[in-house]
Amino acid sequence: MIVPRRKPLTAEIAVFSVGLNTYWKQFPGLLDEMKRKTGVLLKKLEKNQVQVTDFGMIDNAVTAYEKLPSIKAADPDVLLVDMVTYATSVTFAPILREMNCPVVLVALQPLSAMDYANGTTYIQLCNDDLCSVPEFTGVAIRMGKPVADVIIGMLENDAEADRRIAQWCRIAHVRHDLRRARLGLMGHVLDTMLDMQTDPAAVTAAFGAHAVPCEADEIMSEYQALADDDPEVGTMSGRILEFFDTPDPGADSITEKLTAADLLTTSRVGVALERFIAKKKLDGFAYYYEAQPESEMRKLVTNFIVGNSLLTGAGFPMCGEFDIKTCIAMLIMDRLEIGGSFAEFHPIDFGRDTVLVGHDGPHHVNIADRKPVLRSLKKYHGKPGSGAGVEFNIKTGPITLLSIGVNAEGKFKFVIAEGESLPGPIPPTGNTNTHGKFRPDVRTFLQKWCMAGPTHHFALGVGHHAEELKKIADSFQLDSVII
Repeated sequence: MIVPRRKPLTAEIAVFSVGLNTYWKQFPGLLDEMKRKTGVLLKKLEKNQVQVTDFGMIDNAVTAYEKLPSIKAADPDVLLVDMVTYATSVTFAPILREMNCPVVLVALQPLSAMDYANGTTYIQLCNDDLCSVPEFTGVAIRMGKPVADVIIGMLENDAEADRRIAQWCRIAHVRHDLRRARLGLMGHVLDTMLDMQTDPAAVTAAFGAHAVPCEADEIMSEYQALADDDPEVGTMSGRILEFFDTPDPGADSITEKLTAADLLTTSRVGVALERFIAKKKLDGFAYYYEAQPESEMRKLVTNFIVGNSLLTGAGFPMCGEFDIKTCIAMLIMDRLEIGGSFAEFHPIDFGRDTVLVGHDGPHHVNIADRKPVLRSLKKYHGKPGSGAGVEFNIKTGPITLLSIGVNAEGKFKFVIAEGESLPGPIPPTGNTNTHGKFRPDVRTFLQKWCMAGPTHHFALGVGHHAEELKKIADSFQLDSVII
């Protein structure tokens, strides 16, 4: 079962093509052929859930400067330069200088090779996509603004080129939402957990996102407005029972079969959370709050886990322990459509050469390998409260980890790794776990991961996507390391 996305994916991609105006009079029909080539690229982009603005051909310095204001005003998430034929770098440099988004050069050649015996200058110019790429990249480095990427391939029937174009559309999805995100921040850091401390201004400086201060009372007002027999609460209970299994308890004495009371509480809290985030216009939420023992507020704030997981599966990352950095990592993975569960490392299995990867919530339920489980927990380990917990393995196969740490200068740093999710038993503790296998072996990997300076939490996604995550870090001028 899949939780539907709350908001459709979108992004703004700007495109312009480059050429040399001298050619058009020399070779009639060449300009029309260049426009046809760009049309093929535009159709490729439109298949990837992006809004595309084509700024046409720029073939001289005057046109470059004239079009600059409108390209900047479009505020693209990614700018693609279609290298349809040779062009001088002045068609590109003034625009590059002013852009604050990744600029990607696309050189897609129509022919796999020229028919050399029958070759003409006209045919060569139609296939000269690569010719000025070194000039453009060299000038970009000279200006201190290197291009983000160069895509080289064929215009048609080139799966690798199409994959790279789709990859940049996914990166555009990340940048579009992260630059504009409103991330709720409620409560405080768990006592003594120093790696969670994050300056909200640093979040805006690095990513553009706004950390929105939130009060627990704002959620409580929504919770109190709901009666136990409210139809919305009943509908939420139905959703939960349809989506999750509720098995008998296993070996852990603090777990029990989901109780009617816990189902009612988590349903009422889930509706209150959805009302709250709609009212605050939030795109993500990080929190930690304890409240007074036995209070109604403690009952509320310690029962977010099920609602969290449904919201995270719907593209709204929620993050416990006040960890807004990992909330950002989860948002990044979700917009890449690879999941993004809240996770940390648990006990090592030295026999399997694996490590359990998981947390007590929230989880991206869309990447579960089976129907997720709900268990009632008599207590949450290390935290106050009790209630329903979510448990599942994630899908077996390739996985990617992203932790966002902070260096000594206070700047964010991406710590990235790829591994495999293996089938295997997990403890029936009401927490999500999966067996993670990493190269060259679990001891060496974990030593290197720890030495890289991550936050102890990370986002967990499916597939291998380190390349994309590094490009996302680069696009925000942040350091990254792939373990």
